[in-house]
Amino acid sequence: MTPPALPPARDPDRYTLTVVCLGNICRSPMADVVLNRRLEEAGLTDRVRVDSSGTGGWHVGGPMDPRAAATLAAHGYDSTRHRARQWAPERAEDHDLVLAMDRSNLADLGGRSDRVRLFRDFDPVDPGGEVPDPYYGGDDGFEEVLAMVERTAAAIVAALQRELRAS
Repeated sequence: MTPPALPPARDPDRYTLTVVCLGNICRSPMADVVLNRRLEEAGLTDRVRVDSSGTGGWHVGGPMDPRAAATLAAHGYDSTRHRARQWAPERAEDHDLVLAMDRSNLADLGGRSDRVRLFRDFDPVDPGGEVPDPYYGGDDGFEEVLAMVERTAAAIVAALQRELRAS
């Protein structure tokens, strides 16, 4: 499956995207870490900037949830630099693409638009699905989220490669 087309970059030399969940301690930082690793592997870190944030401010300045960090570490990712941030609507203009982890996050962002979509719109297995919040569950929920994030991140990076080649 070919992922959907990305909105065009506002700056032809740099593409910016952000991933948004509720508290910015589980899903969106996991996606941030994985996307940045995939971009590094693809040689795109000089052309693409990824960050993450949460719609709620409860965890601002704090580290990633320990279970999310442990899941990432078990798979060779470094989560130590993450500090939770809260989404601010004025940041929308700073990003070419804003990816919400679920429909509630999408609603908090003002709904779907050309530049605001669900993260899993790019999922080759279940396009348009939601990334479930593992916060209130067990460790297996974090593994499930990581599997979704890894395959979707690969598709997003492939779409970015096509977009950047075309620009």
